[in-house]
Amino acid sequence: MFSFELAALILLCLLGWFWLDSIKVRELGIQAARNACRREGVQFLDETVSISTLRLARDADGRLRLRRVYDFEFSASGDDRQCGSVMLLGNEVTMLDIGPRRASEFTLH
Repeated sequence: MFSFELAALILLCLLGWFWLDSIKVRELGIQAARNACRREGVQFLDETVSISTLRLARDADGRLRLRRVYDFEFSASGDDRQCGSVMLLGNEVTMLDIGPRRASEFTLH
């Protein structure tokens, strides 16, 4: 019975660690998306990201890390919604995509 209780406690600790780590990494994703939208001059809609992919991947040093991909929405004109994504490997942003813009968003001079 003791080994079952120990295993349950270890599992509970691992779930707690995963939950706290996920909150921290999600905040990094929100900050990266917010900064990219500000840099591109578009509006970051809903001020949040949603997870689309969670899997294991290796970093540049060969260590196994969690790779999370978050989706977010932005608007260039205020009346449209476009999708972007941010990928994090561990606690590091490895890719940020604000996708191609529609031709109507560019101003010709």
